[in-house]
Amino acid sequence: MRAIRLPISIFFLLIFLGCEDKSEPPKMDVERYVKLLKAGDYEHWELPDFNSNDIPKLLSYRNETQIISDYPINGISSAWFPECSLGMYILWTVESIRARSIGSEFLIGTFPSQNPFVKNRVNLEYLDQTTQLQQEVADSYFEWWESNKNKDFAEFDDLDPLADTEYRWH
Repeated sequence: MRAIRLPISIFFLLIFLGCEDKSEPPKMDVERYVKLLKAGDYEHWELPDFNSNDIPKLLSYRNETQIISDYPINGISSAWFPECSLGMYILWTVESIRARSIGSEFLIGTFPSQNPFVKNRVNLEYLDQTTQLQQEVADSYFEWWESNKNKDFAEFDDLDPLADTEYRWH
């Protein structure tokens, strides 16, 4: 029986990998997105189809510490985190806009990285996702936006908001 499971598993894996994802990111406004995340009712597989015009509204939620547990995740990640603060997830959503704009090598679908958590940039160690850590990341994104918001987005989308920190997205 064991010999049969392996080929069947490989067969289904090949089918899964061979299927082209033709799903479209959902279109919605920021308020609806946040409301769905808070309620645990966001049912899409991808992040919404936001653009740079949505960044100011998204950043208004950057300090939200409410814990959410039902949110879309990048399916290729082997790490699973059952909870995330709403603010950190929103910052990851902003990173998705930036990553899609520059065609980031880390982009998978609409996901800008494997998970909505930051880790140490140098040694890649996981960090406790504290309120203080979220505040530092939020400050970096806010400063990045405020320093550049009067420019065309294409002029600064390749500037990593976390470049001057010890953090990077997982």
